[in-house]
Amino acid sequence: MMSRGVIEPLIVGRVVGDVVDLFSPNVKMSVVYNSTKQVANGHELPPCFVSSKPRVEVGGDDMRSAFTLIMIDPDAPSPSDPFHKEYLHWMVTDIPGTTDASFGKEMMSYESPNPLIGIHRYVFVLFKQHGRETVRLSSCSRQHFNTRKFSEANGLGLPVAAVYFNAQREKGTRRK
Repeated sequence: MMSRGVIEPLIVGRVVGDVVDLFSPNVKMSVVYNSTKQVANGHELPPCFVSSKPRVEVGGDDMRSAFTLIMIDPDAPSPSDPFHKEYLHWMVTDIPGTTDASFGKEMMSYESPNPLIGIHRYVFVLFKQHGRETVRLSSCSRQHFNTRKFSEANGLGLPVAAVYFNAQREKGTRRK
């Protein structure tokens, strides 16, 4: 088991509560953009930096275990009125333990964060599957995704890992 210090930033950032119920992180997950920047809870990353799919390494016991990764924005389209809550940015299933997301099955392609108003949270949630090819995506809509209902419908239970970053619209001149 990992220390309480791992879950604390998820509680403070309201990921626990808004997106998932309280859980005990027990699998290591590393999310790295552009081979250089590891996602850390609550840190801000500019949208231009997260435009391409990150490398997500998953721990676990061995390659026989399988995991589902989802990336959502619980603050879409704006934190003050998140009526698209939750917006699904990415989903990969059947990721073998001790590998990375590129070994899984992409159920929803990566859509880069593009916050227009306010500071958005982008949350990566990892679930352990009970077997391969057991997870289904009931809708192809990215809007109104619900992590809890998805987990319940697929018998996934509580997450085994989660991490989030913040992003806001980049300031500056627009190029033509």
